Amino acid sequence: MTFRATILTLYPDMFPGPLSQSLAGRAMSEGTWSLDTVQIRDFALDKHRSVDDTPAGGGAGMVMRPDVLARAIDTTAPAEDPRPRLLMSPRGKPLTQAKVRELADGPGAIILCGRFEGVDQRLIDSRQLEEVSIGDYILSGGEIAALVLLDAVVRLLPGVMGNDQSGTEESFENGLLEHPHYTRPTVFEDQPIPDVLLSGNHKKIAAWRRAKAEEITRERRPDLWEAHLQNRR
Repeated sequence: MTFRATILTLYPDMFPGPLSQSLAGRAMSEGTWSLDTVQIRDFALDKHRSVDDTPAGGGAGMVMRPDVLARAIDTTAPAEDPRPRLLMSPRGKPLTQAKVRELADGPGAIILCGRFEGVDQRLIDSRQLEEVSIGDYILSGGEIAALVLLDAVVRLLPGVMGNDQSGTEESFENGLLEHPHYTRPTVFEDQPIPDVLLSGNHKKIAAWRRAKAEEITRERRPDLWEAHLQNRR
């Protein structure tokens, strides 16, 4: 089954962008996944192709109109389309590796890229959009966030990574940040590779990596460390 992504955006030329390169680009050329873009302005009815209007109740900025977006969504993804409908939004639930895996296991995604001050809430409610955030900061629009989400998802699709185990031994996969990595040369600027990694003792190597992952997580992400401790109880 091909993973199919559809992006609703005011800037379709931003896609596929970096997704045309490296693993994602090769997977796209091989038909593992596909990407379509929809120009939201094509669904505006006035001569100016307006997609936004002033916020009800006053305030700065503009808000994306629900009628224009509804036409775009309904035409692009009718009710029987099984793909989840996502809205890239700074107020959404944080994107996690668990969510990425859930999406990678599905048929694809319909992704609406917000702009201006946001999207009319009635559209979010009526079209059952799931708001997703890639971090606690504000971007100019949802396009870059959509690229981030798709990059994370596509690399987990079957066959995209040369070694599928690579996707299971990474930060966040087991609730911890990843352990340090080393490669040749054995000594770099007077810094040697830790002896345990050259020992050939896989049990000791696994224990060292686990201990380092726990140490790094405890120091850098106390929120993840606390959740990890809670899950062990």
